Amino acid sequence: QVQLQASGPGLVTPSETLSLTCTVSGGSCTTSYCYWSWVRQSPGKDLQWIASISGSDETHYTPRLKDRTSISKDPTKNQFTLQLSSVTPEDTAVYYCAQSIGLITLPSNSQEYDYWGQGTQVTVSS
Repeated sequence: QVQLQASGPGLVTPSETLSLTCTVSGGSCTTSYCYWSWVRQSPGKDLQWIASISGSDETHYTPRLKDRTSISKDPTKNQFTLQLSSVTPEDTAVYYCAQSIGLITLPSNSQEYDYWGQGTQVTVSS
């Protein structure tokens, strides 16, 4: 059974760079149609797709965050990371990592993904 676990700093100061790591166990994502993704949910809002990376290293970003976002992976550790620069309080959310067959850019719920991590709370505050 594939499991994903997101980890991060919890509290980030405005204007700093947020760095999150997702550790994947029980499986891998090495084909061109397998995607590792970051999704977030702010209080009272819908799920928002942030970025994805495929097994063939293709990267995709949501347009409104593209200039501040970078996704990468370390296959040797079966991990992938998200960096979000110049954070503001609007970036406060629960951040989830997920795995899917096929790219999902408008998720309605977590069940659209094959595997979904527990999420990590990120608060941006001074």
